[in-house]
Amino acid sequence: MRAMKRHNILNMKDPPNGFKDQVINAAIIGGYAGFSTLVGLGATGLLQDPQTGIIAALISGGFAFFSSLVTQRKLQKPEA
Repeated sequence: MRAMKRHNILNMKDPPNGFKDQVINAAIIGGYAGFSTLVGLGATGLLQDPQTGIIAALISGGFAFFSSLVTQRKLQKPEA
C-alpha cells in the first residue's frame, strides 16, 4: 500500500481501497445526515408521526449518500 498525504485523505481523494472506501465514506456521511434529520425533527417537536420522520431521514440520508459518492467519484466537481 502506498503512503498517502494527509490532505488527500481529509479531502477524500484517491482512497487506499478505491471504490470500497468511497462507499464507506458516503455511508458515514449519509448516516450522519439521516440521524441529524431525526434529531432536528425531534428537537423542534415536529416528529409526532414516526413514519414521516423515518421517511424524511431516509430521503436526507440517501441524498447525502449519493451526493457524496458523486463528488468522490469525480462525476461532478465540487465547488470550491
